[in-house]
Amino acid sequence: MPAAALTSKPLPTQSTAKRPVLLDLPYAPVEKRPLPPGRPREWYVTHNRRLKAMRLAIALLDSGVYLPNQARNETIRGTAELIGVHPPSDTTCHMVRALMRYAR
Repeated sequence: MPAAALTSKPLPTQSTAKRPVLLDLPYAPVEKRPLPPGRPREWYVTHNRRLKAMRLAIALLDSGVYLPNQARNETIRGTAELIGVHPPSDTTCHMVRALMRYAR
């Protein structure tokens, strides 16, 4: 008899259906951690821009905007206001659309 047949079935994981899931906003911020010291300033600027673009892309996807051409700058800035981040620049808006495009 193969060894795989002797192993027992894995235990089922806990389902979210057994406990309430609150989705009052399309976005829940994660706890921030300090950035590593000693990098050039441009690295921090780029890193923070990527994090912001990722948060905005997730919030847009959660709110029902699935295609990059649906995410105009006004839509992205409205979502930023909704989730409580500063209005993004045109560069960050472009990055949000790029993230949505390559995530498909």
